[in-house]
Amino acid sequence: MRLRLLSCFLIVLNCVEHVDSHRHMPRGRRHRRMPPNVSQGCQGGCATCSDYNGCMSCKPRLFFFLERTGMKQTGVCLPSCPNGYYGIRLPEKNTCTKCKADCETCFYDSFCTKCKRSFYLHSGKCLKTCLEGFENNNHTMECTSIVHCIVSEWSPWSPCAKKGKTCGFKRGNETRTREIIQSPSAHGSSCPPLSETRKCLVQKRKCQKGEKGKKGREKKRKKTTKEEKEMRHDNKERESREALENKEKSEQRNRRVQQKSLSISTVH
Repeated sequence: MRLRLLSCFLIVLNCVEHVDSHRHMPRGRRHRRMPPNVSQGCQGGCATCSDYNGCMSCKPRLFFFLERTGMKQTGVCLPSCPNGYYGIRLPEKNTCTKCKADCETCFYDSFCTKCKRSFYLHSGKCLKTCLEGFENNNHTMECTSIVHCIVSEWSPWSPCAKKGKTCGFKRGNETRTREIIQSPSAHGSSCPPLSETRKCLVQKRKCQKGEKGKKGREKKRKKTTKEEKEMRHDNKERESREALENKEKSEQRNRRVQQKSLSISTVH
């Protein structure tokens, strides 16, 4: 009886010592019990994996993603999430989370970077039609600001003319123009008229010979320029002659003064 009691006491004491030593063992030395069919010798970025489920956890900085093949989902580890998903980094696990249904790519669930077909991107949201002040851009599939036409200031009024002539009439027309600075977009306001014409009155005068329309005005301008050149040339020649004459007169006057002075000195 005593031997049986001593054996029981030794067994209990051994169990207590085992539990106490395991409790004070460092975390790194404790053995974790792994689920069945789990391996730590995985490939493709997996930290742990199974034959049936694929990756179960990933190596650092990789994202865990459930890849669907028919009805089956298999875990994979990726450097970045595929289209339609965005990555979330957490201390425990980096995961790929699905974007909104109308987003093709996104930063996170409330900010899309590209929309699915038939949606237009505007400030991170996907819209069926753009808001007021914007228009649907079917090339970029984005909402772009509506651009209205911008024109320059009016030019001065042209000379009063009639049938291309500026003489031989009393009542004619004068015109002014302006240019397009910014063309409008598809839904922008169209450009206003770029020219205006109004009636005008001039003092009636006869046209000189050959003074007809634009050609006549050009010919007259050339003729006037030629006359001005000839006039300037004649003026220079006249001024040169006058200067020479004034010089000769001055010399003659000086000689007379000298002769008069000489005559007076001789008499004395």
